[in-house]
Amino acid sequence: MSSVAVAYRKHFLPLESNPEVFNELIHLLGASDEIAFEDILSLDEPSLLPQRPTLAAILVLPASSAFEEKKFAADAARVEYNGSGEGEPVVWFKQTIHNACGLYAILHALSNIRPLSRFFEQDSSFLRFLGDCIACQPRERARLLESSVEIERAHAAVAVKGDSAVPESAEDKVDYHYICFTLGADGCLYELDGDLKGPVSLGKVQSGKQGDILGPETISLIRGYIDQGSGNIGYSLMALVHRGNENP
Repeated sequence: MSSVAVAYRKHFLPLESNPEVFNELIHLLGASDEIAFEDILSLDEPSLLPQRPTLAAILVLPASSAFEEKKFAADAARVEYNGSGEGEPVVWFKQTIHNACGLYAILHALSNIRPLSRFFEQDSSFLRFLGDCIACQPRERARLLESSVEIERAHAAVAVKGDSAVPESAEDKVDYHYICFTLGADGCLYELDGDLKGPVSLGKVQSGKQGDILGPETISLIRGYIDQGSGNIGYSLMALVHRGNENP
C-alpha cells in the first residue's frame, strides 16, 4: 500500500503473498486450471525458475519510506494516464481500494494474458468485469472495480486464508506492496502499479524460451528493484504460469 495520503472510499483486508491464496482467488473469478501462480525461489539459479511459460510476475516488497519517496519522485514527472479501449498496449487499474494492492497485481496479471478467453470460462465474473472496463478510462475503471460485488466477495473469501495473522481492521496499515510485471501488446515490459499515474514502460525486451517473460532482461530489471532494498530480505516473487504444453 502507499504511504501517500489518499482518501480511499473502500478498504479490503490485505492478501497474503501465497500462491495457494492467489490461485484460489483467480479460480473463484473463473480461471481455468491451465494457469496458476507459483513462487519464484531464486532469480540467480536457472533450475529454480518456473519451468513453464511465465505470463506475468508479481513482486512483493517492503514499502519503506525510502522506496516510496524514490517511487513517487519518479512518478511526479509522468503524465496522468487516460488510456482506454482495445488499442491499449496494457490494461491498467488505478488503485482506489485501501490494502488491495495484491488484488490489483492479480488483476493486472490476468487482464494482460493473450488470448485471455483461452484461460477463462466465457461467463466468468472476471471476463464480464473486464468487458465492462475495457472502453473506460482509469477513473471509471476504478469505480467499476469498487462496485464489483463478485470481485469483492471472492477477495473477502480468500483474504482470511493463509499463514499470516489477519489484521483486525481493513483500515490497518500494511507495510508491503505488490507490483506486477508483464509484456504489453507492443512487446515492451511494463511495471503495473496502481499507486502510480499509469503503466510504466520499461522498454522492449526479449522473452525467454517458449514466450516466457522471464528472459535475461526482465530478470535483470526485477533484480534491480530487489537490490534497492540494500539487503532487506522481505521480498518475494511469484509467477503466473501457463501449465499447458503449448504456448498461449
